[in-house]
Amino acid sequence: MEHWTNLIVVLHVLIALGIIGLVLLQHGKGADMGSGFGGGASSSLFGATGSANFLSRTTAVLATLFFLSSLGLAYVATNRPREGGSTVMERAQQRKQEQQQPAKPAAEPQQQPAAPAPQPGKEVPQ
Repeated sequence: MEHWTNLIVVLHVLIALGIIGLVLLQHGKGADMGSGFGGGASSSLFGATGSANFLSRTTAVLATLFFLSSLGLAYVATNRPREGGSTVMERAQQRKQEQQQPAKPAAEPQQQPAAPAPQPGKEVPQ
């Protein structure tokens, strides 16, 4: 599944770069006024009218592919199988629960009974 995600991301970026390039190649509507006097026809690769149809159709196709790859990425991201590792929030909740539970004391070493303390009034001879 990881390979498909990487492939879709690479295609998505390439399509986006293609759209950017095609949009930059197209001339705006204001550029048509200058071509009426012979200014725009000689500098165009596809002629005065041919470039608009070819570039606009190619842009539309790439925009459709971009839209579909966006949907594909959204689908892959939401239907990703859950991995064995826990998320950060789950780990934080586990730590909080561990801190709230009292720690079990380790096995206490058995203490030997202390010698009885001398009673007041009875002095031990030295």
